[in-house]
Parts: sequence; C-alpha cells; structure tokens
Amino acid sequence: MRIKHAALIPAAALAMALAACGSDDNTSTNAPTSVATETSAAAATSCPTAAPAADVQPQWTLQGATGSMEMTGSTDTAAPKITITTPFSVTETQVKTLTEGDGAVVSEAATVSVCYEGVDGRDGKVFDSAYQRGEPASFPLDGVVVGFKKAIAGQKVGSTVGVAMTSADGYPDGMPDAGIQKGDTLVFSLKILSAQG
Repeated sequence: MRIKHAALIPAAALAMALAACGSDDNTSTNAPTSVATETSAAAATSCPTAAPAADVQPQWTLQGATGSMEMTGSTDTAAPKITITTPFSVTETQVKTLTEGDGAVVSEAATVSVCYEGVDGRDGKVFDSAYQRGEPASFPLDGVVVGFKKAIAGQKVGSTVGVAMTSADGYPDGMPDAGIQKGDTLVFSLKILSAQG
C-alpha cells in the first residue's frame, strides 16, 4: 500500500504543461458572467501536508481495465490517500465526487485554486503534489487538460474530487520531465478551494 514518490514538477511547470496540453476548444459561450465564488468562510491558502491516518477507509474504489485504485480525499488536516495496484489503466475517464462542498458551482471558464495530488497509474508514483508543497495551484479551466476540466467544472467549491483520466484526456504524448509515458492513465485527488468567473 506504499506509494513511491517521484520528483515533483514545480507548480508553474505543471500549470504550463496543463495549459500546453489543453483542449483546442477555448470557446466560453456557455460561461456565466458571475463574479468570484469562494468557499464558505475564507478561501484556504494552504494544502494540508500531514499523511492520512493509516486506517482511513477508501471513499472510491475503481477496478480499471488493468489494475485497480483506491482513494480517500483530503481533510482539513490531512492529505489524500491514493493506493494503486499497478499497472492501472482506464478506457474512459472516470470522475467521483468524494465530498460535496457547499460553495457555488464551478463554471467551465472559471479560474480555480486547488490542492491536488497526481499519481501515474503505470507505476503508482506521485508525479506532482500541491499537498507535499503545502500550497495550492491556480489556473484557468480553459487552458488545462481535458481530464482536469472534466473533474472540476460542474463541481461545487469546497468539494473533494477524484479523477482517473485516460491518456487522451491527460498527456497523450507523455510528459517525460514528470516521468509520464505515452499512454499512461493518471489519477488525481483534488480539493477545490475557490473559483472565479
């Protein structure tokens, strides 16, 4: 049940990579013109770095085309737990709301602030984690990979969400700097801290 950790991608590099591999469809005709939405209270400015309890129960179990995955989302005090039986792959991107937030619904054109952890299904290694850095990342959904947009758009601010994304919805050609190979399924656990737009 131990996950080996790979070298982390700097947040700026991941954001640029997410944008570079984003959808070609940058239209926002369905985007509402609402102003900022925040979590109820103040928007969090950090991600918990403490490990989850050893006996924490999974909120999501998914049998893949190969391998399997178990996930428990983060809490206010602990990072998420993602356990992979490798190699894990999916043939269709799967999204699961682990805990529903009480904030506004995130639009497809919003700029969001999230805590996240990404694990490569091929080898079970963490390739990037805002939780390990202790600080969230902010990015516009218009410029991220399709799998991230599928996981976040339509969710409520404050939600914890899991996504197992196909290579086509992530990095179809891989991302060598992060150890992601062509065809790898990626798994993310994330918490939506705030959204604007």
